[in-house]
Amino acid sequence: MTKMTVPLLDLRAQHQTIRREVMDAVERVFDSQMFILGEEVETFERAAAAYCQAKHAIGCASGSDALLLAMMALNVGPGDEVITAPFTFFATGGAIARLGAKPVYVDIVPGDFNLDPERLERAITPRTKAIMPVHLFGQCAPMDAILEIARRHKLPVIEDAAQAIGADLNGRRAGTMGEIGCFSFFPSKNLGGAGDGGLLTTNDDELASQLRILRVHGGQKKYYHRIVGINSRLDALQAAVLNVKLKYLDQWTEGRQRNAARYDALFAEAGLEEVTTPRAYPGRRHIYNQYTIRCAARDELMAWLKEQGIGTEVYYPVPLHLQECFAYLGYSAGDQPVSEQAARECVSLPIYPELTEEMQRYVVEKIDEFYRHGNHD
Repeated sequence: MTKMTVPLLDLRAQHQTIRREVMDAVERVFDSQMFILGEEVETFERAAAAYCQAKHAIGCASGSDALLLAMMALNVGPGDEVITAPFTFFATGGAIARLGAKPVYVDIVPGDFNLDPERLERAITPRTKAIMPVHLFGQCAPMDAILEIARRHKLPVIEDAAQAIGADLNGRRAGTMGEIGCFSFFPSKNLGGAGDGGLLTTNDDELASQLRILRVHGGQKKYYHRIVGINSRLDALQAAVLNVKLKYLDQWTEGRQRNAARYDALFAEAGLEEVTTPRAYPGRRHIYNQYTIRCAARDELMAWLKEQGIGTEVYYPVPLHLQECFAYLGYSAGDQPVSEQAARECVSLPIYPELTEEMQRYVVEKIDEFYRHGNHD
């Protein structure tokens, strides 16, 4: 097959299909000169709540801030512990530490890269204030078991659903199973903005009210502050762009699912024992924020694919418990073996909806060529 260029992500391809709608929305905001909160944000919050099947949706400045605000609303602070997974983006653990709380890391399930409920209960102590599972790569964590443990110990659950908008577990949408759900609209996400943006979902009226206050410096009335909050508002410009894109999200998700199914078939056809494709568990709607394989000689494969014009990315090369900034927690290599193995073996392939069958065939052909011809020796 002739050499091709297959980027990890091509946001321009998506933008071209909706360019006029997006630019009209942006111009509408500029013409109004209303850039902070307001009608655009309220319209998006209502639409996002309906999409996520949540009673409330509260926009904020980023997915990282969503995690922070969720914990602030639940009064997480110094001396508290929050249990989460170590195989995730840094913000998950970073938000916990920013509040002076202690991240407690519990290893993952090998098949879906999410928090292992069998290890969860052993990590609970009298200082545990919340449990924060991550719906990694677009597939829900095993929430039934996690929620059962949380309820038994009377602990709130914060869902890090930054990569999982529209994912569900037995018909329940990500972000609605725990007390609060947290989402990101970073441009590379399935629903991406034109910069940073985030969202919180909850079915609890009191928590929703608290979150709306916390995102505006803790004030319900201008210049009057009952509590100390932060400045974390979703810009009207971002909301306007997201209002356009949300209409297409299910269509784009279906494109990712088709591409994932095609990858599965192509890898099965190639019979590559060195590659393990992602597993979609029964009862879970996988939205494929990433298509992440596990493979032998991962770094050498990535170098080879780069030479062939194929974009890849490692999510994530260093588990959080081994990050330098968390050395004070006292974890060592070997403490979270499943996460550590995943960090050595995982690589994500292009999966965006506009990816063509020809491009996918080229990707799998080049991976097959790498292993068949001993390029990893």
